[in-house]
Amino acid sequence: MSRKDQRILKQFYNCRILRDSKISIEDLWVRDGKIINPEKIFYDEKVKPDIRINCNGAIISPGYIDLQINGGFGIDFTHNVNNVQEGINKVAKKLLEFGVTSFCPTLVTSPSETYYKILPNIKRSNGGLHGAAVLGIHLEGPFISPSKKGAHPENYIKQFEKGFESVIDMYGSLENVCLVTLAPELPNAQSVITELCKRNIKVSLGHSIGNLHEGEDAVKSGASFITHLFNAMLPFHHRDPGLVGLLTSDKIPAVKIIHYGIIADGIHTHPAALRIAHRTHPRGLVLVTDAISALGLEEGMHQLGQFQIEMRMGSAYIAGTNTLCGSTAEMSKCVRLFKEATGCSMVEALEAATLHPARTLGIENIKGVLNYGADADFVMLNDNLELLSTWISGECVCICNHVEDCQ
Repeated sequence: MSRKDQRILKQFYNCRILRDSKISIEDLWVRDGKIINPEKIFYDEKVKPDIRINCNGAIISPGYIDLQINGGFGIDFTHNVNNVQEGINKVAKKLLEFGVTSFCPTLVTSPSETYYKILPNIKRSNGGLHGAAVLGIHLEGPFISPSKKGAHPENYIKQFEKGFESVIDMYGSLENVCLVTLAPELPNAQSVITELCKRNIKVSLGHSIGNLHEGEDAVKSGASFITHLFNAMLPFHHRDPGLVGLLTSDKIPAVKIIHYGIIADGIHTHPAALRIAHRTHPRGLVLVTDAISALGLEEGMHQLGQFQIEMRMGSAYIAGTNTLCGSTAEMSKCVRLFKEATGCSMVEALEAATLHPARTLGIENIKGVLNYGADADFVMLNDNLELLSTWISGECVCICNHVEDCQ
């Protein structure tokens, strides 16, 4: 897209916009890939739009953001060592079909040489017709509990034996990393959390047998997220609720929001558990897919990190076992399932996939919102929250239905 094209002023009309936690009937104005204030157009510039797009009553929501996705469409980010960029590009392009405009490629527990080969080759990038934006890498492991390893290979799980030096030894460069999942009960975890936060890397707690006190200490050290709540952690117990208790802990300042990922795919988390989480701490709820290479593929054998996985009856298992190992649901489906299971409002369902993940990464000024000055990354939806079209920087980037002038 040329600079001249970017200067084109677009007016999206006959639409309902999600902004400031409510859906309002108003037009959306875009120029230079950003949402702009129409008052400037009316009163200062006194110009007419170059292009007017009739949205036919569609809902316009910020584009979906997926903080935890291991791959899809036959690509496993952890296993795809030799064709890293090609794999990222393929998944980024296909995600546009599901309304995802930004994502964090997620790597599961692996040997050190895998990280050294892959991490330098997954760089942050802007989205566009080529695919969704890459916000940074989510490293899930290997500093986790063997007791809650899930689909992570136990022989590669590590301890912080040398504190933060163990992190550098394992990963090498952290330049492209934005989120790290670790178990807070590991020795030296608190100092590691502090050092990661100093480097502006968000810390998530997961794959853990940590108790509530250990979780609270981790939050005091800077942790701010919980990886796939309920999955791969101690179950809730009334005398020690474990990491789940962070949702209502009185040891955490009210001004600090603990966000938590949750997989609303109809398999990983029971609808009743979704309702418990939502009614307990709705402001922190973040929908993640935890999707694996089998996303978008037929049933059969596929790859996740070091494991062969098997698709059976719509669920993914470590081959030859009944251990779940990631989801095959796409984000737009998760949004609909979450709304149906919890009975939440349309706004709450959409913000769980937009505003909340953006806040998790501290990018809510530019992503996950339709405020003036934010990136014009959005989706058009019908009243059933079914995707009509996906837009990045104000340009249509996927096949559209019932929307005029979308090329």
